[in-house]
Order: sequence, then C-alpha cells, then structure tokens
Amino acid sequence: MMSQRAVRVLIFTGSLRKESLNDRLAALAADAVATFGGVVDRARLSDFDVPHFDYDVELESGVPPGVQAFAERLKTCDAFIAASPEYNASIPGGVKDLIDWTSRIRPQPFNGKQALLLSASPSMAGGNRGLWSLRVPLEHLGMRVYPDMFSLAQAHKAFADGRIADATLQQRFEKTIECFIDLVEAAAQATTMEAA
Repeated sequence: MMSQRAVRVLIFTGSLRKESLNDRLAALAADAVATFGGVVDRARLSDFDVPHFDYDVELESGVPPGVQAFAERLKTCDAFIAASPEYNASIPGGVKDLIDWTSRIRPQPFNGKQALLLSASPSMAGGNRGLWSLRVPLEHLGMRVYPDMFSLAQAHKAFADGRIADATLQQRFEKTIECFIDLVEAAAQATTMEAA
C-alpha cells in the first residue's frame, strides 16, 4: 500500500545501557521501516533528561525540557515503535517517568498515535511481560497499540551479521514491521482524506 507521503516513525529505545540488546533490536526495526518506505527518527531514553515524576517540580518549574523535547519528536511522527527491556516483569522506571511526565502535556502527544512494542532479553520470554506492562499506560493515554508484539528471547546470542540469526524469526520480525507500516499508512491516508 502506497501513501501520498512517507510515514514518519519515531523508534525509541527504552534502555540506558550502552550495549543494549533492545537498541540492537531498534536498529533492526529502523532498517525494516526504511525498507518498507518509512522515514525513521531514532531516539533513546538517554537522549532526554527525565527526572522522577514529581508534581511539586511541575508546579515550581513546569515540564522538564527533556520531556518537552521528547513530546515534540512524538508529535511530529505518524507512529511510535518502542524497544524496551523488562525489569522484574515490568517496565523500566525511566520509561515510566517519561510517560508520566509526557502525559502532563496538552494536547496529549500519545493520543491517537499508532504504536508497536518490541523487546529483547536474554530470558526465554524475551521481555514479553514488560511489554504487557508498557501497553497499559500507552493505551490509557490514547495510543493505538498494535495487537502483535515482538519479543526476542535469548537475545544475547540471537544476533548475527546485523540481523536475527534465526531466519524464521527474522522473517517474522520483518513481516510484523511491514504489516504495522501498512496500518500506519492506511491511518495516515484516512486522516488526509478526512481533512480534505
């Protein structure tokens, strides 16, 4: 499916670790999005100064500049792909703080955006429980989270030559991205037609 313009996708890594497995998965997602005609904007949690959410801080000095920068990046995209690790069967505290701070911005930048969730983990579950936890606040804030999520198990030994070593998994990953981009393009076309 071809759109009038290429869709813009913010691909976000929810890990602070320099050699993050999730950042490697995000890089593969960026390659796939570009292959299927999307424009990629890469971002990492470390790109934004995200303090713990504190309403007193908001009252005293407003939403922190790093959070505002993230919100602006989110506003300019058609879709959001997050590759986020699982911490104790949930999401990293820094990611939750970023979501909580961003929820204070009006108009709400998460609302109405298409989202796809990815994870990579050395565990056999691939970080999947963390993604179920991540869905909750994003859907609460109005994001349209894609039903399929991709979790790469035993990720510490799953990559080879800039790809997922298992050809079947690599194909499934690419197909998930392709179907998601098709959905984003269709949604962008529908929005364009409504505005015409």
